[in-house]
Amino acid sequence: MSQRSYNFNIYQGLPLEHFDLYNANIPEEDIKSLCFQILQKGMHGICFSLYEDGQKPADIISEGQIRRRLEILKPYTNWVRSFSTINGNELIPKIAKEVGIKTLVGAWLGDDKEKNEIEVENLIQLCHDGFVDIAAVGNEVLYRNDLTLAELLEKIDYVNSQVAEIPVGYVDAYYEFGRHHELVDVSDVVLGNYYPFGEGTSFENSLGHLHHMHQQVIDAEKGKKIIITETGWPNQGEVTKGAIPNAMSTMKYFINVQMWAQQSDIEMFYFSSFDESWKIDDEGEVGAYWGLWDKNEKLKFV
Repeated sequence: MSQRSYNFNIYQGLPLEHFDLYNANIPEEDIKSLCFQILQKGMHGICFSLYEDGQKPADIISEGQIRRRLEILKPYTNWVRSFSTINGNELIPKIAKEVGIKTLVGAWLGDDKEKNEIEVENLIQLCHDGFVDIAAVGNEVLYRNDLTLAELLEKIDYVNSQVAEIPVGYVDAYYEFGRHHELVDVSDVVLGNYYPFGEGTSFENSLGHLHHMHQQVIDAEKGKKIIITETGWPNQGEVTKGAIPNAMSTMKYFINVQMWAQQSDIEMFYFSSFDESWKIDDEGEVGAYWGLWDKNEKLKFV
């Protein structure tokens, strides 16, 4: 790897329309160096990938495994986002607080109503115990069509009534907040997922597409704070229309969105921390390669 320091600060004063500089023919070693410098400078937040090879959701995860992974992330992020409050996930915010990381804690809502109740009550208890900085009631529930809008709104309202001291929101694809303004009405913060890759956008157009997504949320947010809860680019797997997963695009996308978020004062959680092999079953090969670290917890691109 190149040992010279790449001064990325010189780019931060540029207008956004001139911001996407990394389609230029910059040597790969310089891209790696810049990527690592931005990581060392520190991200606002990252999504916590819980599962090792051979593990999957519903498996119970140990405190030791969670603690080890949070210690890896600690030097690089101010916040961590978790997705569930059962089967060991409830330990993530507790340990994060121990090591000095802020928490966006989610209750996973699906089509199992009994499990939903447990998730929600555990989220409320974690809030009362002081382990939650922002509470997310559900993730992409409408996208998966697991609950009706009315059922989802009832859950968000209920959590809001129980944890008035904690900002409460709901996570979904950016366009859902324009389609369902009720989601904004019941939320303290608007929590949106932005995936140019998932919509088949080429890397060359990805930052412009991200701006377009963000503007749609701004148009819907009614003056409430917006947090980008997921965005990323995989480094392996299937092509999605014009979106090609490879290491160079992953690094450049990471650089682009981190610098854009810093320049624009936008709070963003990058997706994701560690590769997770179980996602192949649901998302194809590409699902297993969204991490900045590989499945063996080794940092990529250095």
